[in-house]
Amino acid sequence: MWEDRFATPAYVFGKAPARFMTEHADHFKPGTTGLSVADGEGRNSVFMAQCGMTVTALEFAPSAITKARALANEQGVSVDFQTCDVLKDAFTGTYDIVTGIFIQFTGPTERRALFAKMQDATKPGGLLMLHGYTPEQIALGTGGPPFVENMYTEALLREQFQGWEVREVAEYTREAQSGQGLAAYIDFVARKPV
Repeated sequence: MWEDRFATPAYVFGKAPARFMTEHADHFKPGTTGLSVADGEGRNSVFMAQCGMTVTALEFAPSAITKARALANEQGVSVDFQTCDVLKDAFTGTYDIVTGIFIQFTGPTERRALFAKMQDATKPGGLLMLHGYTPEQIALGTGGPPFVENMYTEALLREQFQGWEVREVAEYTREAQSGQGLAAYIDFVARKPV
């Protein structure tokens, strides 16, 4: 499904990073390491690299990786793009920051396993950053999967990251970056215990 979606010359979600990324750019410090999970066409990993980070990006769809590499070249940065089925394959290494931006393609069981891998990939004292949709997004219909069980709530994220220091959690509605109308978002930033 994802290969079919990305197999087009156009960048499906554009080349600009998600607004969440630019609004949290102060976390992306030169000399630190980052992992972008289910990175798509590279807009977010390339932005992290532009901030001076050493970035690894995991993605399954070959056409998305091809476009991500082209975007990195266009922006004059280097990203380690790796072909990876994030639901099945192991992650290697640990990182100062692990990001998951709109990775709501899975239900509760697989999500718990994916979050566990993301937790393991975060260095002690490092940050895990998630941005996605809340259940209110279903009624708005301006993006994301049509499955309420795939959506995030503050309670769900706090439960799945018990023991982590929650630095930020915010649920809000605003105009979608795509310009399609209002969308219901959640931001989550947590620090792994040392």
